[in-house]
Amino acid sequence: MTPGEVDALLAVPALLAEALATPPGGELAAGTRLRTRFDPALVAAAFAQAEFRRRGRSKFTRSDEMLFTRDGLEQASTELVARHRASRLAGIGRIADLCCGIGGDLIALAAGREVLAVDRDATHLRLARHNAEVYEVGDGVTYLDADVREIPLPVEAVFLDPARRSGGSRLGPTATEPPLDWALGLAAHLPTVVKAAPGLPHGAVPPGWETEFVSVAGDLKEACLWSPQLATAASRATLLPSGATLLPAPGDPLPVAAPGPWLLDPDPAVTRAGLVQELGRSLGAWQIDPRIAFLSSDAALRTPFGRCHRVISSLPFRLKDIAVGVRAHSIGALDVRRRGLAGDVDDIRRRLPLGGPVRATLMLTRVSDRPWAMLCVDDDHPSESSTWKADTQ
Repeated sequence: MTPGEVDALLAVPALLAEALATPPGGELAAGTRLRTRFDPALVAAAFAQAEFRRRGRSKFTRSDEMLFTRDGLEQASTELVARHRASRLAGIGRIADLCCGIGGDLIALAAGREVLAVDRDATHLRLARHNAEVYEVGDGVTYLDADVREIPLPVEAVFLDPARRSGGSRLGPTATEPPLDWALGLAAHLPTVVKAAPGLPHGAVPPGWETEFVSVAGDLKEACLWSPQLATAASRATLLPSGATLLPAPGDPLPVAAPGPWLLDPDPAVTRAGLVQELGRSLGAWQIDPRIAFLSSDAALRTPFGRCHRVISSLPFRLKDIAVGVRAHSIGALDVRRRGLAGDVDDIRRRLPLGGPVRATLMLTRVSDRPWAMLCVDDDHPSESSTWKADTQ
């Protein structure tokens, strides 16, 4: 779409409403009917927006009123993550939102402050303006259609979300536009925040910066780089919606021992932030292998930073022995996860004798560098059997 086409679409709100109200499967009939009243190109655009709006509901509470492009929606921060990030910038006045896209972060940044929103994609800039108005935060925003590398920045801080997609394809974790090195260089002049892919190599972040890994309901969403003027630690794991945060802390290395009766699978934000040791020390836990993130204990591990499982069988990885445990514990639904061990999880599941009322998780991993398997149940859904046996043969 062009900015003019966006304006034309917004001029027919009834068309947008009808497209959104059309149930899945009814697009062909509804489109035929609507093309007798509206320009066919507008009808096609309205149905595209209806699809984006439905998909956007997982990110935005007002998605049904917003406008998107496919790439803009996919790269946009969720409302929850954007608000968390903006809260860390409380007390800072005018901010530049560079490469603002469709305005996912702009909406949060512009609540209570002035923002300079810059993007060289005129359509995205027009959509950002509309979406800020949907959230009633557009009054303090100045919009600029320009290359972010070619403008002055009369602001107190900078937020930058460089493009990580090109032609619908995701670029590598360090391949961005503008380049990551340029984005990091902004910190020589202003406090800077850079949104990054969660797979960004740790070595790509300069000393003095903080890398914050953010997960939402256990799903790792993104990394955020805070320049030395804003950093409070080298790394951070943040869990949303709770807001729980884990930071580096000194301490002795965790002991390594065989799996106990309880297993903790750390949140991926904790793992990516390199804070498994800190989490284990805070819980009095141990690792089952020095290169595997699982933590173990003799008692249930209660923490927002991981999911606790009760181990009902722990043994070297042999499919026939796992099958015996599956049958003995009446397991009918099995989630198979791998950590440090290769294997086709779907094939493994198919070859097990599933049948019964118990839901369980099969952890395939390594213990003392040996292939290992653990049958587990969540600590709030115990198995009918309380048997626990560690086979160390």
